[in-house]
Amino acid sequence: MDLNGRNAVVTGGAGALGTAVVARLLAEGATCHVPAFDDAEAARFPHAGHERVRLCATGDLADWNAVERFYAGIDGLWASIHLAGGFDMGGIAEAPPETFARQMSMNAATCYLCCRAAVAALRRAGAGGRIVNVAARPGVEPRTGAGMAAYAAAKAAVAALTQALAEEVAAEGIWVNAVAPSILDTPANRAAMPEADHAAWPKTEQVAQTIAFLAAPDNAVTRGAVVPVYGGV
Repeated sequence: MDLNGRNAVVTGGAGALGTAVVARLLAEGATCHVPAFDDAEAARFPHAGHERVRLCATGDLADWNAVERFYAGIDGLWASIHLAGGFDMGGIAEAPPETFARQMSMNAATCYLCCRAAVAALRRAGAGGRIVNVAARPGVEPRTGAGMAAYAAAKAAVAALTQALAEEVAAEGIWVNAVAPSILDTPANRAAMPEADHAAWPKTEQVAQTIAFLAAPDNAVTRGAVVPVYGGV
């Protein structure tokens, strides 16, 4: 996958999956633009010192003004990868009432606003491009979202947005896809589920490889897909 000289945004880049995605894109020659919530998060980013990483403390990506400012500073955008989000567990009776609004804000709203800004930036660049979102297995198989209904609904919104937007911008050479992970093999997930079969979980590096392909020019035909990256789960 040749991404030499291409600019890519990675939201949520400081997370476990984001760190793996940035590493993969850098290995393929891309320059990565990574919005961090604040300076402290930027300072913790493992790739902060890389010569082809552009870090910017942007604040909340559910704030349109913050998103617009960030994308306005990027010339020649080729790919925008949207990993920013969050998770809340809890049945509908146990979870606080604000859980739904928080999940929609962290997952669906951030994705929508970043897609909106990315399309504008890709149009300015005038060379087509790629957008990759991150849904989740409960978003495409809602019955697996029992006990996390707000999260499942928010990720279902991401999946629907991906498919609708893919049709909207296809004629411009902008391919829009998403991946839908099951339970990613991360330190946080291992700590939360110590008795689970961690070997069956998809690794962040493996999911990053799929995302990198969808974001690359090598992906010449795949659009409007929500690709399952379930591993052995």
